[in-house]
Amino acid sequence: MKLLLDTHLLIWAADSMERVPVGARALMADQDNELFFSVASIWEVAIKSGLNRSDFQVDARMLRRGLIDNGYGEMPILSKHVVAIDTLPFIHKDPFDRLLIAQAMVEGIALLTDDVTMAQYQGTIRLV
Repeated sequence: MKLLLDTHLLIWAADSMERVPVGARALMADQDNELFFSVASIWEVAIKSGLNRSDFQVDARMLRRGLIDNGYGEMPILSKHVVAIDTLPFIHKDPFDRLLIAQAMVEGIALLTDDVTMAQYQGTIRLV
């Protein structure tokens, strides 16, 4: 199964797998699953760490390099992802999270998240 991880799961996994919810850890450890990160997550980290947000204190370059080195696939932001955002109900306000949801839906892959608001969207969102 192809799995797109939301930004917080990526940050937590890079810091310490103990911070990652148990259900997500099991899916991430399963060798049959392909793990992906979105360029949107790296963009979000770069912006929010620059704003000194306490929950985004990670270097975007180091995070990206670590994900690639650990076998994660990099999902680019394509125009088909961006235009799909207008089909989403306005449940979640964060533009980065809305883009992740649209990417997962367009690509037909599961989005792993611990965000209960994101999990309210129909489709392939998987709350862990």
